[in-house]
Amino acid sequence: MARLNDVDPKAWLADVLARIADLPASRLHELLPWEWKRLREADKPPISRPPDLNATPS
Repeated sequence: MARLNDVDPKAWLADVLARIADLPASRLHELLPWEWKRLREADKPPISRPPDLNATPS
């Protein structure tokens, strides 16, 4: 299931095993590979672009 959703199975399983005991039953769906991936991507900060060194100051 993890590979079908482009998720590293080892990383997913390690995180699931670490979190499952403390997660309420109403939030277990967050541990499904497709939800896990979506939530992890939402937590990533946006990629910042380096300043354009060729730009003229205004």
